Amino acid sequence: MQYRLSYSDVQKGDPLKITTWDAFGYYMYLPGTFIYGDVTELKWLDEVEQEYSLTGGALYQANIHDNGNYVFKYLGGVAVLESPFFFIGHTIALNSQYKADGFSPPYQWSIAFGAILYCILALFLLRRLLLYFFKDLTVALTLLLLVLATNFIQYVSIDSAQSHAFIFPLYVVLLYATMKWHSSPKLKWAALIGFSIGLATISRPTEAIMIFIPILWGSQTKEARSEKWALVKAHQKHVIITLVFGIIGILPQLIYWKIASGSFIYDVGSKWFFLNPWFRVLFGFENGWFIYTPITILFVIGFFFIKKFPFKKSVIVFCLLNIWIVIAWSDWKYGATYSTRALVQSYPVFALAFAAVIELIMQQRWKWLFYGIGAYLVFVNLFQIGQYGTTVLHYRDMNRQYYASIYLNPNPTALDISLLDTDEICDPSVFKSENLLLDSKESFLLTSRYDSIGFILKQNIALGSKQDQWITINAKLRTKIGFTSSYLHCKVVGEGVLKEERIRLFSPINTDGETGAYAMHFKLPEYNGTAELQVFVVPYGDFEGEVVEIEVKELSNKK
Repeated sequence: MQYRLSYSDVQKGDPLKITTWDAFGYYMYLPGTFIYGDVTELKWLDEVEQEYSLTGGALYQANIHDNGNYVFKYLGGVAVLESPFFFIGHTIALNSQYKADGFSPPYQWSIAFGAILYCILALFLLRRLLLYFFKDLTVALTLLLLVLATNFIQYVSIDSAQSHAFIFPLYVVLLYATMKWHSSPKLKWAALIGFSIGLATISRPTEAIMIFIPILWGSQTKEARSEKWALVKAHQKHVIITLVFGIIGILPQLIYWKIASGSFIYDVGSKWFFLNPWFRVLFGFENGWFIYTPITILFVIGFFFIKKFPFKKSVIVFCLLNIWIVIAWSDWKYGATYSTRALVQSYPVFALAFAAVIELIMQQRWKWLFYGIGAYLVFVNLFQIGQYGTTVLHYRDMNRQYYASIYLNPNPTALDISLLDTDEICDPSVFKSENLLLDSKESFLLTSRYDSIGFILKQNIALGSKQDQWITINAKLRTKIGFTSSYLHCKVVGEGVLKEERIRLFSPINTDGETGAYAMHFKLPEYNGTAELQVFVVPYGDFEGEVVEIEVKELSNKK
């Protein structure tokens, strides 16, 4: 709950607003149905968009169908799970000074804390499940590290109106119901299995692979497999109940699609490349799962230590399929994400393998080393979540060199920030001095539009074939318009453009309307002759601002 309060607009004095961007796509079923009675024309949207800015600038959350209706791109399972908290918020709004429009503070707070409540209850149930197979200390460490050393907090406490926090409890319910049915078959467990799969499927269609969990549970050996299918055969009525409740779970989405599109099935347009997945989703510095939350490596290593457990095949088959689906999606960066957010909801399944590794480690003499490593990874993760909240850790454009420059760095410099856009940084030990090459000490106003060069400083410089010619640029700029869409460029022109680099004006250490500090290193290209060095701002859209100061220095090589 502390993270819910710490990393939100509330700290800036603004109202809490979480039903935006993708979260708006999941949520819009509720106000559209129960407040405005309109889920096909969206006549209410312009007014609430003007007041709350929900869509992110353009309505990508719904498509126009051939019949003229809007059809929501995001499925409605999350809205079903949000509905109790929506009605709590609506009741509060109706009996207070707030607008009962579906988006005022009572709704935002209700949805935010509803997600947290769901996941807290789910963690208690997950603990109960894990205790059937593992020791109490193992379970405690598993849950502690799952919550504090992964991106779980980000998508439960901060970005909680996304789908992940609401699907997470469905996985726990499915696992628990599956375990209980196999130990003592009852209709209620069969119904819970079907309904949780159905509801998860209409939250994110890819969650349909949850079906492999009950199908493969109890099939770890040939003997266990025979016993399991004998049990299923003896309770065929339960299979029918599972299917019926699965259909009940899916039914709200089918009804909506029929109303909006005229068909029970609607293609929302997602694409996957299963034969050419992006392994960088796991290993890449953009937002790699194993890079930014390395404790998850143990989630996978645990597959090798669950041979004796009834969930062996359930966990391995589901997790491998799940990972493959996630890394094969066309938008492999997943819009904005800290680590790989598309796996968060399935952490209860990974927890079974994770616990198996931890239990093994607890039997080793070097277990104290694991405590230290675990504590370190918790600290790193919580520190990085703080960086993510201020965009120092960027939500989409991370790279290896930039990550190294900000790793556990509470006060990154302008030069550190430049590495988000350029990988050039020189070793200061190689250079003995800086010679002033080009400067502008007088401030001047800058106004331009649409890809036009706002100002330009030029200087002819002699280039040679040496590989260690560098310059450093330091600038102070103040913007009024165009802060988020403009860049500071450095270009060298000889016979054509020899080289160009740029860094964004929008950065976590600078603020729109205030004087911001920018810096970058630039390695001069190999070229025999005189070339023109240019430093300028290019606005991608309208730009108004002031160039306070720019200084370019040439670095002299000690050699």
